[in-house]
Amino acid sequence: MAWIVLGFDGTDAEAPARRAAVRERHLGVIGAMAADGRLALGVPLFEPDGRVAGSLMVLSGEAPAALEAYLAEEPFAREGVWARVDSMPGRIAPLPYRRLPGPSGEPPPRRTHTVILAMDGTDEGAPARRQAARPAHLERMRPAAAEGVLTLGCAVLDVPAGQMIGSVVVTAHDTDAAARAFWEQDPYVRQEVWRDLRIWGTRIAPLPYRPLPGSDG
Repeated sequence: MAWIVLGFDGTDAEAPARRAAVRERHLGVIGAMAADGRLALGVPLFEPDGRVAGSLMVLSGEAPAALEAYLAEEPFAREGVWARVDSMPGRIAPLPYRRLPGPSGEPPPRRTHTVILAMDGTDEGAPARRQAARPAHLERMRPAAAEGVLTLGCAVLDVPAGQMIGSVVVTAHDTDAAARAFWEQDPYVRQEVWRDLRIWGTRIAPLPYRPLPGSDG
């Protein structure tokens, strides 16, 4: 299991300055977490106008204590950068992902990727639709991961049953339009598994990430 953390910045005029003041400490914390395997991926969330809306953090720890420990350590949570934090259990799909950027790389100067939070329907037929579409979805995701198009795929789980109720996906698309065109061909969209989609731009800072589940290292 993993933990998906969505931290949303405030929308007041001082919000960008608060983030900038804390950013180096934040990078220090998540860099250490990436190195010891506690952080699978951490990225900012950009609105279409380029404003930083918040952050996506995918934690590798299974126990609720892993989430609590991270939030107690995270400067963005402790020092008021995030005005709201949404957390949910998840499971990273084991796929042949390419390695994430390592610490020797340079941070990209602009958006390079897209984050989508896609929630399933809440009707009685939603679980059956997901199970019916899942084999074809995974068949499409395996080559996408191997080719570097799919950077990370993570199921959102409900509590306490652990049933899949949505997905968080990160793809190498530098525009919303390109990401939407890619997902419009996916069985989860075509067969109406995903009913509620939120989309943000992002870029991946080079950190000492460990290989994702399913990757060849």
